Amino acid sequence: MSKIKCIIIEDEPLAVKILSDYIMQVPFLELQATFKDAINATDYLRHNNINLIFLDIHLPKLKGMAFLKTLTHPPAIIITTAYHQYAVEGFNLNVTDYLLKPFDFERFLKAVNKVKTAQREQLRSNVNLETKDYLFLNVQKKKEKILFSEIIYIESQREYIKIITIKKEYISKMSTHEIEDLLPSNLFKRIHRSFIVSLSKIESYTAETVKVNGVSIPIGRGYKNILETL
Repeated sequence: MSKIKCIIIEDEPLAVKILSDYIMQVPFLELQATFKDAINATDYLRHNNINLIFLDIHLPKLKGMAFLKTLTHPPAIIITTAYHQYAVEGFNLNVTDYLLKPFDFERFLKAVNKVKTAQREQLRSNVNLETKDYLFLNVQKKKEKILFSEIIYIESQREYIKIITIKKEYISKMSTHEIEDLLPSNLFKRIHRSFIVSLSKIESYTAETVKVNGVSIPIGRGYKNILETL
């Protein structure tokens, strides 16, 4: 398994040193950079693939929680702070762990092992998806088999999704996040908060829209970098 690439966003030099020392002691972690504020980190994340962020809460310019809410596709997040009152908000934002300062190496190791376990499970899930060419979805009280090769795009409709295939359309009660987890990432990409498209069905695209099967679908502001992988 490849190493987990991480960054530290922390404005206290001593805290940065402790975290850096801890990271160096863990073979599967690789520290890429450290930042005193979240603004500079945001720019770095636009151009670099990171698996894990160690994030302080009280930062200059932009607070840790506010920064976290700006991330469209956040990597694993481990909060490092002296303030316990943000724990509930942190876990509501799906952070992996919440470390209260001062924390020892044993507690740190427990947190990063959670990230490693989640990464391993995701890899297994991806392998399983790559070996399947279909999924079953609940449609009108029955399970419908839908081939990946027939899906054109998927559209969110509040608590439902509409799946448009080359044969027909299906409506299923689930979120786009849930269906995205069931689709092979090498075949499908989310290009908008409300749309997921099949890469093989893309006919053309601009900076603003993707055309699939004659339908123009908008590209969300937070998904512009998806075009770079097409």
